[in-house]
Amino acid sequence: MAPWSIAFIGLLWEFHCCVCRDVSLPAGPLYRVAGFSLSLPCTVTGYEGKRTQDFEWFLYHENAKGQQIGVVSTRDTGFPYAVFLPRVQSGEVRVERDSDGKARLIIQRLRPEDQGRYECYTPSTDTRYLGNYSSSVDVKVIPDTLLITHSRILSGQPVIEGAELQLTCAASIQSEQHTHVSVTFGVRGSKGAESAGHNLREIIAFDRDQRVAPGRGGAYEKRYRDGEIALEKRNGDGGRDLYVLKMSTLAPEDSGAYFCEAVQWIRDPAGNWERIAQRTMEVGNLVVQPLTDTLTVRSRPEGVVSLQTGSPLTLTCQVSGVGVWNRSALLVQWMRRGPAGGVEVEVARMGTDGVVSWGDDASRAGGGSMEKEADGKFSLRLFSVHPVDAGLYRCVVSVFAGRLTPGPSSPATITQRSEWVTVNLKTEDVRVSATIDLPHRPLLKRGSTVTLLCNVSVLTTGSAQVEVQWIQKPEDPRRKDVTLSEDRGGRVLATLSYDGVTRIYSNGSDLSVDRVSPGSYRLRVFSAREEDQGHYLCQVEVWSQDPHGGWYNTGGKTESRTVHLYLYARVADLLLIPLVIGVSSALFVGVLIIATVTCCFMNRLARQRSQIRK
Repeated sequence: MAPWSIAFIGLLWEFHCCVCRDVSLPAGPLYRVAGFSLSLPCTVTGYEGKRTQDFEWFLYHENAKGQQIGVVSTRDTGFPYAVFLPRVQSGEVRVERDSDGKARLIIQRLRPEDQGRYECYTPSTDTRYLGNYSSSVDVKVIPDTLLITHSRILSGQPVIEGAELQLTCAASIQSEQHTHVSVTFGVRGSKGAESAGHNLREIIAFDRDQRVAPGRGGAYEKRYRDGEIALEKRNGDGGRDLYVLKMSTLAPEDSGAYFCEAVQWIRDPAGNWERIAQRTMEVGNLVVQPLTDTLTVRSRPEGVVSLQTGSPLTLTCQVSGVGVWNRSALLVQWMRRGPAGGVEVEVARMGTDGVVSWGDDASRAGGGSMEKEADGKFSLRLFSVHPVDAGLYRCVVSVFAGRLTPGPSSPATITQRSEWVTVNLKTEDVRVSATIDLPHRPLLKRGSTVTLLCNVSVLTTGSAQVEVQWIQKPEDPRRKDVTLSEDRGGRVLATLSYDGVTRIYSNGSDLSVDRVSPGSYRLRVFSAREEDQGHYLCQVEVWSQDPHGGWYNTGGKTESRTVHLYLYARVADLLLIPLVIGVSSALFVGVLIIATVTCCFMNRLARQRSQIRK
């Protein structure tokens, strides 16, 4: 036969076989582990006849000299041989259909005697017998050598939110085949998972490619990026690899039953990775108690504290229920509110870095201290209390669970406040009165020096000094002067403090204040102007000295009645008016006389000339 004719026949056969039946199985050999499942997908294409095809499986043992054993069939319940019939009836060996032309043989638990060549045969439904009707693959059953152990079982005892968890699993295999092992840590039964519709969550894994992979689609990825979850691989004894899970900040949703899972993987000839063995080790139950259930903050002493002015004040903040102290950072604040309520202000705080800062009253930084005396014990000390220190105190604690160095914008896990402690001061009885005097009032003129006296009387049992403020209220209340300090529609002109310091506020006038005698304080306005007119008063506050030498405001305060200042014109200004009027009048009379005389002279001269002509 000519070569061209042979080639033509071959092309003709290929054309026919484009619509021929074809049965295929994965390329082999396939290695699977005894005691675990085998799944062999069989696919048929290019067939005719009914849409849903039937499948029959045969096994050929290596030493059976081609003798076939019927395993299972989709069309004949009596097809299995005796060695497979009980397993087929129990469902351990079965066929699962993926589609009309695809089904897979499932052996739930492989036995060593299941090793051999498996053939998938499809009974013909075609009009012509074309193509192949079966395919086979070798399956090798290898021993199960996957071992997994743990070094710690969770006791089930509750741990506090923010605590650290460390679990260790050891995994090993002894196989002549090239296989990989992956290890996964997970949890079942978490309340958060159940509420989301999931009963199992993978926390983190060491995958078959030797990479660390956090659980997908949840908070574990973010916690892994933030360094709160880690997985380490270490070398152990006896050829075992140790896998260590570390969770640095436990949350209530981490509660549940923990497990460690090891999987043995092999790469089939087709290039696909298949899991051939798997073991799961239960590690135990973990219960994470929320800090809201455990954290307590108390102030000591409780109730009411009564002190004399100048006495020291010590308050203690007791914090418990945080768990391990070196696992969480704390922000501790002392807050105060006035005896009658009002706005709550910060007295002092100790940051998460241990640095103390003072709040509304920065002067307290030198008259007090805030210290950490022990884990969970923080003290506030005021060396000498003053009336302004009276009020309600409480301790506010913010816990950053599991974070020792939280960022400035990091939210606290929980913030809790203690009960209020009332601090009362037994103050001295202080009586103060003030009067204002304007000497030489009828003689005050513009440009002269104006003197105002503030006479103060103080009755108290201890030593005291006064602070005097001079206040002016302008004549026109609608006038808007730019002043440094305002009070009741007036402006503060000057202050003489309890320690003798003078403060003059700029208002365009030349001012001075001084103490002329015990109980008498003077304000002088030099070269007084019209703008200095108005109502004046003095305001007095009583200051006392505590046993430690510090000065404080006793709360004794009063102000005098107002005195009115009116400035008259100067004598020179008064004389100038008649002088100007007199000069003007004299000039007018002189011009009038000259004009009259000139007129009369000209009339007489005219009459004389007319007589001479006659």
